[in-house]
Amino acid sequence: MANEKILVVDDEKEIAELVEIYLVSDGYQVYKANNAYEGLRIIEKEDIKLVLLDIMMPGMNGLEMCKKIRETNNIPIIMISAKSSELDKIVGLSTGADDYVTKPFSPLELSARVKSQLRRYTTLNPDSGAGGDVAEEIRIGGLLINTVSHRVWVYDEEVKFTPIEFDILVLLASNPGKVFSIDDIFVEVWHEKAYEANNTVMVHIRRIRTKLKEDSRQDKIITTVWGVGYKIEG
Repeated sequence: MANEKILVVDDEKEIAELVEIYLVSDGYQVYKANNAYEGLRIIEKEDIKLVLLDIMMPGMNGLEMCKKIRETNNIPIIMISAKSSELDKIVGLSTGADDYVTKPFSPLELSARVKSQLRRYTTLNPDSGAGGDVAEEIRIGGLLINTVSHRVWVYDEEVKFTPIEFDILVLLASNPGKVFSIDDIFVEVWHEKAYEANNTVMVHIRRIRTKLKEDSRQDKIITTVWGVGYKIEG
């Protein structure tokens, strides 16, 4: 993953420069932008593999920029914010971010989050945490997942997913009928100890269901087992 291009978008130049130092020491190429518009132009021109995005910026804020990126691009986005409440995290993740880091953050934490997201995004055969080898194609009802090309079809309509969303979907679909708790999903997909995982997982599940058009579909693909977790029936 060395030399991967990472974009840091933060209107506080000191923060952007500090993050750049951390990332360059890990071997990444770093591009900096002081506002969302400049950041979007860099994404158009460069092969950016991950975005570190501050939320509070003048003009177009980080939430709006995240939505804009998601219109055309599924690269990992890590939100960086001084706001640490669960509601703030939910809002950030709901706009399409893959992770959320609170200021002030430690260099080791930031490095670990970046490496985790890049590994998930760049690995051709995703480590979904499903246990054992994951089939190249998974077919369940109207759901078709190609785990090599990272493409998903729902009743012959292709649906785009972010790397995190894709890994959650593969985890559930690779184990038809098995119920995964919120903590189970967090540990298997994020590969971290489950702490404050509840809202993070629920937001991603909600986004997956929206893309699957579950609200308008009688035959739900993802089933909620109340008080236990989630599953996909075989």
